[in-house]
Amino acid sequence: MEFRENEAIYLQIAAFVSDNILLGKWPAEQKIPSVRDLAIELEVNPNTVMRSYEFLQNQGVIYNKRGLGLFVAPDGYDKIKAYRKERFIQQDMTDFFRKIYLLDISLDDLGKWYESFKIDNYTSKSDGNNENK
Repeated sequence: MEFRENEAIYLQIAAFVSDNILLGKWPAEQKIPSVRDLAIELEVNPNTVMRSYEFLQNQGVIYNKRGLGLFVAPDGYDKIKAYRKERFIQQDMTDFFRKIYLLDISLDDLGKWYESFKIDNYTSKSDGNNENK
């Protein structure tokens, strides 16, 4: 994983975990990698992964089954989606609209590019294989 300098690493790891949930790789009630395993996979300090997991637990996205590990909450998918939508609207939407206005990009063109992007990058999400559609 390539980390960006403009955002805390623990938040980037939380986003990585959230992406896996949103993409259906880690569905509701599934055990997620342990702190140690994810730290090894991402080549980071286990304390950083722990901070990411605590952040996601505080949001109700994952929960701890004592003695078994951490699991995706039954409504974890919905909570991530709601949080991410709100964050996108508050932080990114204004800049996005400004850019498409300044570059004179039509909504029709934008729609075509978006559909092409989905097909090229997330075919499993659009072909019905994802239970979280």
